[in-house]
Amino acid sequence: MASILVIEDDPRIRRSVAERLAEHGYDVESAGTGIAGLELVTSATPDVVVLDLGLPDLDGAELLHMLRAISDVPVIVATARDEEASMVRLLDAGADDYVVKPYSAAQLEARIRAVLRRSAGDEGPTLVTIGGLEIDPSAREAKLQGVPLSLSRKEFDLLVYLAERPGQVVSKRELLAEVWRLPYGGADKTVDVHLSWLRKKLGESAASPRYLHTVRGVGVKLVEP
Repeated sequence: MASILVIEDDPRIRRSVAERLAEHGYDVESAGTGIAGLELVTSATPDVVVLDLGLPDLDGAELLHMLRAISDVPVIVATARDEEASMVRLLDAGADDYVVKPYSAAQLEARIRAVLRRSAGDEGPTLVTIGGLEIDPSAREAKLQGVPLSLSRKEFDLLVYLAERPGQVVSKRELLAEVWRLPYGGADKTVDVHLSWLRKKLGESAASPRYLHTVRGVGVKLVEP
């Protein structure tokens, strides 16, 4: 039985969501403030957190940063902010998925099942090696020639996704959908920016690639130098 923590300030929504999830076999805890939710993350160690952004004591985005400092628990953000740029920022900050209010219980359950499947998948191969690049997905660590790389959450996720498909050209649309969990189409600049940051940390550039090679008009691939 998966355990879910719902952090939501509206008591009606909090009660409704908790009851619906409990009816479907989840072990549900809930909190009405950010601080109370943070305490439950450390004490109850939930499998998934559903996080409302409009909390009375903390902005939800700030709480997300605090959660990421202490835990890798999957976080589904529930928000009324439906701008794509806002969603990208939240996903880059460590959210695993999001639902836009008003959302149905069925939609939330589907998102929970999806992040649980992805979390289970993280327990696969422990080490990916390509040339001098070593990546441990379970430990969320990457090294280049034995030197640890300091990567943001999304930079690491992007690197893992490409490294698990060595030599395969992956489109930006696929990266947006699978790494950022955004709908297909739009926001290609987000991928370009993260690829640029990742290249710098790998000691290369788009003009002089070693690991990350762009196939113009198709996508990007990660190969052994």
